[in-house]
Amino acid sequence: MRRRGVLGQAGLAGILASCSAPAVLAQPVIRWRLASACHPSLDAVYGGTEQFARQLGLLSGGRLQVTLLPTEEPVASLPLLEALQAGEIDALHAVPSHFVAIDECFALDSAVPFGLNSRQMSTWQLEGNGLKLLRDFYAQHQIVNFPMGNSGAQMGGWFRRELDSPADLADLRMQMGGLGARVLQSLGAVPQQLPMGELVGALERGQLDAVEWVGPHDDRKLGLGRVARYYYYPGWWEGSAQLSLYCNAKAWRALPPDLKAMVEMAAQSVHAAIQARYDVLNPVALKQLVASGVRVKTFSKPVLDAAFKASNALCADLSRRNPAWRRIYADYSAFRREQNLWHRLAEASFDRYLQSARL
Repeated sequence: MRRRGVLGQAGLAGILASCSAPAVLAQPVIRWRLASACHPSLDAVYGGTEQFARQLGLLSGGRLQVTLLPTEEPVASLPLLEALQAGEIDALHAVPSHFVAIDECFALDSAVPFGLNSRQMSTWQLEGNGLKLLRDFYAQHQIVNFPMGNSGAQMGGWFRRELDSPADLADLRMQMGGLGARVLQSLGAVPQQLPMGELVGALERGQLDAVEWVGPHDDRKLGLGRVARYYYYPGWWEGSAQLSLYCNAKAWRALPPDLKAMVEMAAQSVHAAIQARYDVLNPVALKQLVASGVRVKTFSKPVLDAAFKASNALCADLSRRNPAWRRIYADYSAFRREQNLWHRLAEASFDRYLQSARL
């Protein structure tokens, strides 16, 4: 009887415990398909895409599982954008300025000639009006965007011959995209866009006179220094080469608030990590290029002045005929003006002194 009573009490206690304990329901697993518009050979960027997928799985405890789809030649970036808008993929990691043929406003999320540098770009989006203005623009394209990576100011490209004056741009066949291509065209150059795998051969055969790619790390890996010896700087068309995470708007709305916060956290982490990787890799690669005989040269002031004037003319023209550009660029350019007032004092003067000092 005693044993039976104890078992009965234990059984009753178990029943009561099961009734009073909070129910733990299994959370549904959400699966996202993520694509990158960048080739895996661009390891600093592609590694960031992989990091984003990995971090989201960890942060969410497996509730948001992101599959990174296989990547082919990166010329397919436009079809990838269409796939995102159609819901065939849920997210895309891309360089927004590649989509200026759709609307020039995409460049304002990435690179505008003589625009914001990478630090100013992050500040405009995260603490200024940039992200709100861009979100308003992207809504018509079924996109929710997040800054996710930046290469910093890029190099000005590889040239088969020296470039001393604006006259040397006449009929220059140069690999170039984005709004920078329109500026070069207005100065007499002939912009081209070839797949990554064809660039070295086209430069070697003389099909191209110059190639703009990224910076020392990526350029050295591609082999551009083997076929063109003049390496110019700065890439005035990409003072901030930002990448963005594009989320399909419907897929984004379907996420609960905590998973939305995790997407934002992972994107911000990768945003910082990609530029940090470039800042580590580029100095090493530049030394290797110089040691191999590459001649590093700065664009002359007449070339930069001509490009600056043509860039301002292009932006003014876009403000006249593109209402969305006019609205966003007015804030962008005002922010640039205020930032430069500050940066030219403490920031720039500190950099100039230290870069001229013997360390």
